[in-house]
Amino acid sequence: MNTTAIRRTGFWSQSHHLDRMTLRELVVAYLQYPAILIYLGLAAVSIGAFVYHPASIGRTALSVAVAVLLFPLVWYGLHRFVLHSRWMWKVSFLAATWKRIHYDHHQDPNHLEVLFGSPLNVVPTVALSTIPIGYWIGGPGGAAAAFATGLIQTCINEFFHCIQHLSYKPKNKWLAMIKQRHMEHHFHDETGNFGITNFWWDHLGRTHYAGAAARPKSRTVFNLGYTDEIAERYPKVRDLSGGVISTAEFRQRNKAA
Repeated sequence: MNTTAIRRTGFWSQSHHLDRMTLRELVVAYLQYPAILIYLGLAAVSIGAFVYHPASIGRTALSVAVAVLLFPLVWYGLHRFVLHSRWMWKVSFLAATWKRIHYDHHQDPNHLEVLFGSPLNVVPTVALSTIPIGYWIGGPGGAAAAFATGLIQTCINEFFHCIQHLSYKPKNKWLAMIKQRHMEHHFHDETGNFGITNFWWDHLGRTHYAGAAARPKSRTVFNLGYTDEIAERYPKVRDLSGGVISTAEFRQRNKAA
């Protein structure tokens, strides 16, 4: 199966799976990943723009606070209604994007290269979610502060997302809880537990569940509803992937590669 992972020099010239990595290996990989470096670089530029044209302390604090509060809502909405949509595979020019940004991740949840989102999708989303409201609150300085906050939150979210896929049981109760909820999303029922570090919107949206006993196991937890029958009508994702296959089969192919 082709996951469209981008081959790079150095560390990223190989394929990596989080269930075979230690926390230290993850930190090394995370700090070398191009997307994370781009987000941190853009955050630094935004902070520089804020220093050059600052907003008042109160407006800056409000811009940052609003960005912090908006982040889990925006993530929940995108994860539930876009990444888990059943319409993107029907649109030819969106099928490859949907495959890359989420289908591949559910086919093999521990494959590190397809866990991270693409900056081409992430940066515009963060910008649209933070800059207008930040500008409305505090002008250019507020916009810069909100955008930097959104980018830093993205990096934090991605790091905890990686941790959730490591093969270990956290001692911290909160870490253990968010890992369990996310594992249920990946291996039990993908139509719930859309949050990563915050499940408040899952509670409000009635998509939160705790434990496998709370819901029957989903038949589409790995393929997100893109079944063989669907692939007959909309073959683009299947053709790019080399078929509609299970996670177990994907891992066997990946080991043999």
